[in-house]
Amino acid sequence: MKLIIINGPNLNLLGKREPEVYGSTTFEDYFKQLQQQFPQVELEYFQSNIEGEIISKIQKVGFDYDGIILNAAAYTHTSVGIGDAVKAVTTPVVEVHISNTHKREEYRHVSYISPGAKGVILGFGLQSYDLAIQSFLG
Repeated sequence: MKLIIINGPNLNLLGKREPEVYGSTTFEDYFKQLQQQFPQVELEYFQSNIEGEIISKIQKVGFDYDGIILNAAAYTHTSVGIGDAVKAVTTPVVEVHISNTHKREEYRHVSYISPGAKGVILGFGLQSYDLAIQSFLG
């Protein structure tokens, strides 16, 4: 099984950014844990702060991979383009968020990703990614 995790803006700052919300672990360290936890899965990781790069990556892998785990971060609430890319590909997408976006600011309650996603996992911290991987294995 081949899965890719695609993270959006500011997630490269995990471990430094708002640790009370996002924790103190970097995503690179966490990704290594995921690789050890799921040795039967070929896991790839991509992060960009640039909307167009995220769209291009979704288009590139969206017909060949078994799944995309997408945390579009702030673009979740603003990017019609990323939402359209998710709908355009055949690879199933699970939308992931570290925080419970419904407990945050009102504008974070809207997702342009969800209508095209297989499912949505939010609010479980970094474990949200574990749950997304498990959704493809189940």
